Amino acid sequence: MPIYKTSQFTGTSLYDDAQDLYGLNNRSSIKSKTIKSQRARLSDEEEAEESDKNKNSKILMANLGMMVGYEKGGMPARNKKNFRSTEAGAGMTQAGVKAYRRMNPGSKLSTAVTEDSPGPKRAARRKSYCARSAGQMKMFPNAAKDPNSRLRQARRRWKC
Repeated sequence: MPIYKTSQFTGTSLYDDAQDLYGLNNRSSIKSKTIKSQRARLSDEEEAEESDKNKNSKILMANLGMMVGYEKGGMPARNKKNFRSTEAGAGMTQAGVKAYRRMNPGSKLSTAVTEDSPGPKRAARRKSYCARSAGQMKMFPNAAKDPNSRLRQARRRWKC
């Protein structure tokens, strides 16, 4: 059963509120019969518009964090297959990234940039990661001092 946040105003789930707001809720059989009869009269062009509306509403609900069928979190299991140990560089494996992308459609997550001379886009990703993780080193001085911390191991793996 999916987990939904409840609305502070109506007491119903935010998912139900979004469905009501965008006309996606088919609670009553009368309403669904009316919709079916309306669809029977739609031309091909109108059907395409209707399907575009449904796609857009699904994208909207996904952006609101209301993907149907997914439990809270959306992260793959924390095991040796999906995540590296601290000693091995403290990041996600290729299998872990694939599992994450299956659980979160549309995700652009990719693995660490570990090659010596990456292409321009991957080099830019590395530069960005190194800059962000340098900020983490300032925020967590204890991790910055410990050569075996996950932060330092990950920076070493990314060749920062």
